[in-house]
Amino acid sequence: MSKLFSPFTIKEVTFKNRIVISPMCQYSSVDGFATDWHLVHLGSRAVGGAGLVIQEASAVSENGRITYADLGIWKDEHIEKLKQIVDFIHNNGSVAGIQLAHAGRKASCEVPWNGGEQIKDGEKSWLPVAPSAQPFKSSQRTPQQLSIEEIKQITADFVEATKRSVKAGYKVLEIHAAHGYLLHEFFSPLSNSRTDEYGGSFENRIRFTIEVVEAVKTIWPENLPLFVRISATDWTEGGWNIDDSVKLSAVLKQMGVDLIDTSSGGNVPDAVIPAGPNYQVSFAKKIKHDAEIATGAVGVITEAKQAEAILGAGEADMIFIARESLRQPYFAMHAAKVLEDDIAWPVQYVRAKR
Repeated sequence: MSKLFSPFTIKEVTFKNRIVISPMCQYSSVDGFATDWHLVHLGSRAVGGAGLVIQEASAVSENGRITYADLGIWKDEHIEKLKQIVDFIHNNGSVAGIQLAHAGRKASCEVPWNGGEQIKDGEKSWLPVAPSAQPFKSSQRTPQQLSIEEIKQITADFVEATKRSVKAGYKVLEIHAAHGYLLHEFFSPLSNSRTDEYGGSFENRIRFTIEVVEAVKTIWPENLPLFVRISATDWTEGGWNIDDSVKLSAVLKQMGVDLIDTSSGGNVPDAVIPAGPNYQVSFAKKIKHDAEIATGAVGVITEAKQAEAILGAGEADMIFIARESLRQPYFAMHAAKVLEDDIAWPVQYVRAKR
């Protein structure tokens, strides 16, 4: 059997293979509610054979959304539809995960297919918040600098969202601390110019992320995996870098985090990012070996043999498939054929297996 299709166990959860559907925003919600689009979108990836399907960034508060159409988990009424989705994923042999997020200064935007720019006024807009009063782009509104009391409230929002995630039945929780959203904004010196206990030194800048993880762990079951997604580098001089990421990952491991979902960029608009096949894999490798924690590799991984080579070289433990899974919901089935692995198909589809 290939490495890609070998089981992988974290705590009391065994993934049938190393293929993870990366969380990808669908911008298809009203008031944060999941819809049948999410059921079919996420459910089809489970039917398609992925070992883990992680739901898109789910806002822990209403003003923590990227857009007015983001998925949310800030109120109990959201749970019912999410539970239906979770049950479908589990009934089809995959594991359901959720990514909890707050957009920070990158909030109050239009959906991508309408341009994606920040909405500055009207009923679909709100004032973004951030570690410092620095907009993501000069053309955007200056965000409100969070007070310490407001930081504590957002931590409490993550806790309440975790409670709802447990009720909905998710078996993996991922905290989103990447792509220039709120937690990343705090730990990067490019977006954090605070002079209190949440700014300045490395230890101060990672404090908010550490506090969120600590708080979430008081609710999230000890037997279930906890992931953190980080941007391993800002791709900008003077910004967050891979050495910082190794240090943060080592701290997170000591706290009981199980895997670092290793992405990059997103915190400054003018970063030059050399996107291409495997362009982030070296970060996952360095964190895995230097911080001695499991990692997931993501970013322009589109081929079965490519994914197998990453795992075979010990560069990561799981492969996060993003845009390729939008093109191929049944990526796992096709990958198994390429790697000559015989995997189980849904009984409804077996007649098409050969």
